[in-house]
Amino acid sequence: MNAALRAVCRMGLYLGCQVYFIHEGYQGMVDGGNNITLANWNSVSDIIQRSGTIIGSARSKDFRTPEGRLKAADNLLKYGITNLVCVGGDGSLTGANTFRHEWPSLLQQLVQKGSITAEKAAQFPNINIVGLVGSIDNDFCGTDMTIGTDTALHRIIEAVDAVQSTAQSHQRSFVVEVMGRHCGYLALVAALASEADWAFIPEWPPPVDWRDILCQKLHEAREHGQRVNIIIVAEGALDRDGNPITSEMVRDVIVKRLNYDTRVTVLGHVQRGGNPSAFDRQLGSRMGAEAVLALMDTSPDTEPSVIALDGNSIVRVPLMQCVERTKRVQKAMEEKNWELAVKLRGRSFLRNLETYRLLTKMRPPTEKDTLSGGHKFTLAVMNVGAPACGMNAAVRSFVRNALCHNCRVLGIKDSFEGLIKGSVQVRYVFAVCPLQVFLMQEMNWHDVTNWSMYGGSFLGTQKSLPTKDIDKVVSQLRTFKIDGLFLIGGFEAFHSCLIMSELRSKYKEFCIPMVALPCTISNNVPGTRWAY
Repeated sequence: MNAALRAVCRMGLYLGCQVYFIHEGYQGMVDGGNNITLANWNSVSDIIQRSGTIIGSARSKDFRTPEGRLKAADNLLKYGITNLVCVGGDGSLTGANTFRHEWPSLLQQLVQKGSITAEKAAQFPNINIVGLVGSIDNDFCGTDMTIGTDTALHRIIEAVDAVQSTAQSHQRSFVVEVMGRHCGYLALVAALASEADWAFIPEWPPPVDWRDILCQKLHEAREHGQRVNIIIVAEGALDRDGNPITSEMVRDVIVKRLNYDTRVTVLGHVQRGGNPSAFDRQLGSRMGAEAVLALMDTSPDTEPSVIALDGNSIVRVPLMQCVERTKRVQKAMEEKNWELAVKLRGRSFLRNLETYRLLTKMRPPTEKDTLSGGHKFTLAVMNVGAPACGMNAAVRSFVRNALCHNCRVLGIKDSFEGLIKGSVQVRYVFAVCPLQVFLMQEMNWHDVTNWSMYGGSFLGTQKSLPTKDIDKVVSQLRTFKIDGLFLIGGFEAFHSCLIMSELRSKYKEFCIPMVALPCTISNNVPGTRWAY
């Protein structure tokens, strides 16, 4: 929020506007006085790294009443404020929209009371509203990400990683409760990032027999050598009948049926604290600057808008359209229309849910249940370029998705150098014993378990390009009958794909699907705005 506040202040000053801070939310607007202060450039210095908001935030019962909104209008007119940037959730933004619609009648009442003159009312006939969504729950429809969500996810993943170590040592199960009374985004994405065994979220309740399925899954995980089980529970999790599922309830099921040592960790307001992530700092900055530009473009006939993130683009969306859609999610959940609730959350939420459900299966589907229609292709995956966080998670996702499509997956170690050497057993002689290393291996479902939480590259990665020995690369593709190639890495991965595609007229072995996934801290790959 402080990043957004800083951007609004400085962009407003840059455009020649007077900028005022309203402290303590709508209550400060109602109370007036010292709660409304003139800001300058230095007012927002050294705040971008601070959590929370330096101007405070508070729920206001007074603003919900007509009398309170009348006081708020009077206080704004004292300073000539008719452009308002509101940072909050759907309740705050709905209140701002109500305030805007009532503005003409509020002016009339103030004139009748003698608080303002008719000339002043004519001078400020409208108030313009632009909203920014600040919520760690990411529960506002119309934007892919709200300010604060990414930082909250950082806190959750830090906590899950921390309990993983003690759980590994003692073979424990942990039930981690996260925020999300009406939205399961935090629980879902945290479960996806931490490879949690199960996630309970409000929008997608588990099957009626979830207790049996959960215990069977945890038991099978232990049978495959997994020493720890992580279950993520959103505080608003429900069953199919709309009854609450609590973290204590989940723990009791595991203890009684499996006799596993199981602990509950409730993260609570830890998720709201801590320094904001780099993503939240730049998101708040981009949204705050765009909010001021939106106010400058506003006319009396312009609908109030909310600044949203669509993919990686900052866009303006009609405020009440988003508010109504958010309310429809809650209504769908009350009516137990779970499919509609997930759909209304948006494409990003739906993709995350589908990905999580696929990647957390205990085993790939049987051949008759796969998604390939009976075809079995051989796909190869390698990392190319400098190592970067996210490479292992990408390999895990690729391997399991490919297996679900009845494909055979070859993991190629050490990039193109490993492909060139192929199945040769490279022997490293140590003082004690020789070590044999296979540079190409077929990968199965459990080979990639727990890969997501580690940085670097388990497959190994080099910066070499296929031009080092192009004929040998072609020969190996032919020998292993590789039908598709997936390269994960930086500019070298992109360049390698380009080199091979340009040689398709010469080598038919390159006439196969080839995909490069940008994964580099340099973020320098053409065609994408954001690399993993």
